[in-house]
Amino acid sequence: MPSVPPSDSTVALGAAFSPSAAPGAQQVQGKSRLREGGGRPWCPRLPGAAFTCLETAFRLDALHRQMKLLGEDNPVSKLQVKLEPGVNPSNLMNLFTYEKGYCFVYYLSQLCGDPQNFDSFLRAYVEKYKFSSVVAQDLLDSFLNFFPELKEQSVDSKAGLEFERWLNATGPPLAEPDLSQGSSLTRPVETLFHLWTAEPLDQAAASASSIDITKWKTFQTVLFLDRLLDGSPLPQEVVMRLSKCYSSLLDSMNAEIRIRWLQIVVRNDYYPDLYKVRRFLESQMSRMYTIPLYEDLCTGALKSFALEVFYQTQGRLHPNLRKTIQQILAQGLASPAPTDTPPLAIATDTPALLLEDKPPEATNGAISLRDVNVSA
Repeated sequence: MPSVPPSDSTVALGAAFSPSAAPGAQQVQGKSRLREGGGRPWCPRLPGAAFTCLETAFRLDALHRQMKLLGEDNPVSKLQVKLEPGVNPSNLMNLFTYEKGYCFVYYLSQLCGDPQNFDSFLRAYVEKYKFSSVVAQDLLDSFLNFFPELKEQSVDSKAGLEFERWLNATGPPLAEPDLSQGSSLTRPVETLFHLWTAEPLDQAAASASSIDITKWKTFQTVLFLDRLLDGSPLPQEVVMRLSKCYSSLLDSMNAEIRIRWLQIVVRNDYYPDLYKVRRFLESQMSRMYTIPLYEDLCTGALKSFALEVFYQTQGRLHPNLRKTIQQILAQGLASPAPTDTPPLAIATDTPALLLEDKPPEATNGAISLRDVNVSA
């Protein structure tokens, strides 16, 4: 089977068979739904193989990070799930929904050989099911009926890659895209990461590196910062040197990049850049840019800082977001802070009544956002 990098056709099918893709589509309790499997925008102009591989590498990194956090046997890692009564469907939309599903769609596209064949299937599939709800079996039946030669070969029952196993098994994807065509973009990221994490740190080599991140694509920068996040806590000398080299540069970049640097600041208790965390939270009202930072702040020694910032910004937050942050703060303040870090001075008029006088609500298996930021 020829191996080609994932294409926009692969990306598009996720939206095509999503239960919510068509107007009027509904989620039905107790019915199995194949989750989106990509859900990334289908641009009519291909971004190129190298860029597509870079984005996929970034997203698969996030998937494996989440897998490590939850364990491979966690039921939320299944592609096909049942929406039981009382379960919020949004709690089941996670990295497995998008990235494991993306890998399955990529695998289907590879079975077709020529990408044009897969494009033809996409057009026929969308035309048949537009304005209607679909389930997983609709997708698979349509695929096999469109390619009778594949059906005759029983590709749905290939050992280790059975369609049923793709849908219902927990754990990582059964196959992943070939990302070798993205090496021109991923290799500089790996090079710079290894320079900064070498032991002992070669300060001159890292600081004087000829790699200019201001010329990088966003996905390169976030991939580099994500790798540093994975390695946190880092030696304070490394964080200090990183701040000196990159902190001011990152200030002018977009929020997807800045939040990652600020998470590094928080996870490493790097106090000189803490004011930037405050400034960021004072300017961001979005869930994806606030909750990961509050979760990191409340995990370590910066709980009082988090409470102070929340007190100053809560009036500008959406009520649902405000409630979620209150729950994070309640959980964080209920756990003891580390004793080997210096206390932070916080405003003396910060009221204790900021937090609801009740335990946080159950999340029905919702996944923490602190390690799953894929907003780039």
